[in-house]
Amino acid sequence: MRSRYTAFAVGDVEHLLRSWHPRERPDRDELADSLEDGTRWVHLSILTTSAGGPFDDAGTVEFTAVARTPQGGQEQHEISRFVREDGTWLFVDGEL
Repeated sequence: MRSRYTAFAVGDVEHLLRSWHPRERPDRDELADSLEDGTRWVHLSILTTSAGGPFDDAGTVEFTAVARTPQGGQEQHEISRFVREDGTWLFVDGEL
């Protein structure tokens, strides 16, 4: 989760695509365009986690991320779902 937040914060499209489950992954150009909307991510708080340990194949992360946008401050509260495939954790989806 922290690496994906950092990738959003610095605009690392490649890391985001690598860490997104292929069946849910957005189009590269669409993702790149969305990262250029003037949003500046400034803080991440991990609230809770469920599973996701060394012997799990799935897990969730509940977090709040704070951003500055051209329209003002924004807070995103989400529960993200991840799965581990071939030893790599992949983002599947999130519930806002």
